[in-house]
Amino acid sequence: MNLNNKDPQQLLQRSFTIGIVGIILCFIPLINNITAFADPKKIFFLNGFGLAAQFMALSLAILVIRKRKIPHEIKDKSKRMIIVLSVSILFFFLNT
Repeated sequence: MNLNNKDPQQLLQRSFTIGIVGIILCFIPLINNITAFADPKKIFFLNGFGLAAQFMALSLAILVIRKRKIPHEIKDKSKRMIIVLSVSILFFFLNT
């Protein structure tokens, strides 16, 4: 799959979807620490999958911002996506 030929709006939508899934996967172990609905040792691996998904979404957003000749609105959306994903990755790294 060659991502350089894809539509920037479609790549940004995929980045958003993958980023939301990654954030949700990282929140499940945090909620488990509070409510204890499962064994923490068995559910902790979701943090890894969530962080991997967030890194993938971050790389897609960076790929969009590096493209040439795209509208200014899409570049702004990509910049905001990069900031949000960077903050969420930092939060989940510091929280584990």
